[in-house]
Amino acid sequence: MRNLVAIAALAAAAACVMEPEMPTRADGAAVFEANCAVCHGAGARGDGLAAGMMQRRVPDLTRIAARAGGFDRARVLSMIDGYTRPPVAGMEMPEFGDLLKGDTVPVDVGDGVMTPTPRPLAALMVYLEAVQR
Repeated sequence: MRNLVAIAALAAAAACVMEPEMPTRADGAAVFEANCAVCHGAGARGDGLAAGMMQRRVPDLTRIAARAGGFDRARVLSMIDGYTRPPVAGMEMPEFGDLLKGDTVPVDVGDGVMTPTPRPLAALMVYLEAVQR
């Protein structure tokens, strides 16, 4: 009986220290649909309804890697969260405060260091990385 109690205690302790799982492409697709598709379009190609109504150029997010010579996770996250987003004439991307809330997941942003990143923001990054062409 003592062994069973000890095993249960160890299992509970292990569950507490396990790193959270990275979000999936499907998680990111849901975040994208709720926050980005109205401007960037359902396929992330910059052809959303609001972009057409505003008559503004909206970037094709499936070409991020092609334009930048690779998918730079740190840069993509910074553009989404707005921390280092430079102003671009004629383009105004809103800041999405809800993407910065909640639990964090460790994300390797390219330097080998795992950076705690809000789960919705990480999910969107995973989705965008998956739709590159």
